[in-house]
Amino acid sequence: MVKTASTMLPLGTSAPDFSLPNVDGNTVSLSDFSGKVGLLVIFMCNHCPFVIHLREALADFTREYQEKGLAIVGINSNDVANYPDDSPEKMQAEAMLAGYCFPYLYDETQEVAKACHAACTPDFFLFDGDQKLVYRGQFDDSRPKSDTPITGADMRAACDAVLAGEEIPVDQKPSLGCNIKWKADAAPEYFTGEPAV
Repeated sequence: MVKTASTMLPLGTSAPDFSLPNVDGNTVSLSDFSGKVGLLVIFMCNHCPFVIHLREALADFTREYQEKGLAIVGINSNDVANYPDDSPEKMQAEAMLAGYCFPYLYDETQEVAKACHAACTPDFFLFDGDQKLVYRGQFDDSRPKSDTPITGADMRAACDAVLAGEEIPVDQKPSLGCNIKWKADAAPEYFTGEPAV
């Protein structure tokens, strides 16, 4: 299993504008989250073992933090022609099966992933109330096939700080996962070219 790390987009970067279809058929845009205390954007997909590893904990975590006032969206940017398990139809089924209560959006052009310099699944980007990046990093230290329990410690600390209006330490551990499945000849220049998983 090849591990691809987050690119660690510079803190303070503005959230990229987006308007993408949700699994419920509606369109969700960045502007829908203006005025929110924070926005967590998760680049994810259906088939990645790193996402599957976190699936249950992620569903619980996002439900808990949405109730606290944090806005959350998941975005699938994978090339579904070559990875049909990540198709919009399968995304809809996965959202229901996993119990995801956040919008799960399809980035067909992969432009939103490129704007965030997203590299892996899952790749987490937390923006503050001004939609400026304050955290990009791992959910916690747990990985597939490891004995480390899933706690969400890193993500919880970052989200709690945003909700409390506090500073988040800049020393952040990158997320690890499968590389985003870029379309042929469309990989961004920051992509290092690891083999697909």
